[in-house]
Amino acid sequence: MDFKKAKEFIYRNARPVEFALWRFYMEQGSREEVLTCLSFHQNEDGGFGHAIEPDSFNPFSAPLQTCTAIKTLWDIGWRDCSHPIIQGVLRYLDSGNDYNDVLKQWNATVPTNDNYPHACWWSYEEPKEYTPNPTAALAGFILYHAPKESALWEKGKEAAANAYEWLVKNYPIHEDHQLGCYIQLFDYLNEGGIADVINLGDLKKRLIELVPQHICQETERWGKEYLALPSRFIRSRDSMFYPGNEKLVEAECAYLANAQQDDGAFSVTWQWYNDYKEFDLASNWWKSIILLENVTFVKAFS
Repeated sequence: MDFKKAKEFIYRNARPVEFALWRFYMEQGSREEVLTCLSFHQNEDGGFGHAIEPDSFNPFSAPLQTCTAIKTLWDIGWRDCSHPIIQGVLRYLDSGNDYNDVLKQWNATVPTNDNYPHACWWSYEEPKEYTPNPTAALAGFILYHAPKESALWEKGKEAAANAYEWLVKNYPIHEDHQLGCYIQLFDYLNEGGIADVINLGDLKKRLIELVPQHICQETERWGKEYLALPSRFIRSRDSMFYPGNEKLVEAECAYLANAQQDDGAFSVTWQWYNDYKEFDLASNWWKSIILLENVTFVKAFS
């Protein structure tokens, strides 16, 4: 992979938050710089919006946009429960906003999405059945960061238990984003030493079984369709998903070396499937996000 071209694309195209992430991962930049940039996507209610997930331009808070932000916090190793960003997220999750009391979940879409440019899958739809995306990940965040046995912690405990029970009942699941949420839930509980909420050993076993099923094994399809490549789930040699998938990781590193475009970026393999022209802008933002994911993946296995 041409890291020089990758850097040029980031410096010329990235939003502040992706630029700060590049600096953090590649140039010994600070976590504080990332936090500062991330904070401008956070609202007064503590939730995140403002296109932190570029396929939804909704400035108002939404659970899935908030989930995007907490994943960034986790990835950079930020664990300070007292930090204003984390306290803000806890406040948002405690507010009851965008929470479905009947289904016991945070809704995947919110009504205000429809007032702003967005991909078709972000259009608001009244939920009719339970989905673990993003509830499983948000439950893990709560259990890791909220005061134990607080009302919010109990809410997170219930949400985590419901998500785990749903996984067992619907196993094996086939949706990549749902799997990602369960991995986040496991990471929070495992690192936090929280072993009395769900059967953590069983969850780990199921995740290790599921990941190879979700990775597209047909390398000729990579880059042409919206598919899960190894890097979606395996980010280092220390990953519990790495053993048994070494050859696929090696194949992706080789693939990425050839898939990089002349401008240093990688193609976006999806559309919004509607008439919003803003997809062109979102696509360029996504290129920086994808580039960061690919560069850090290759760096981890070099």
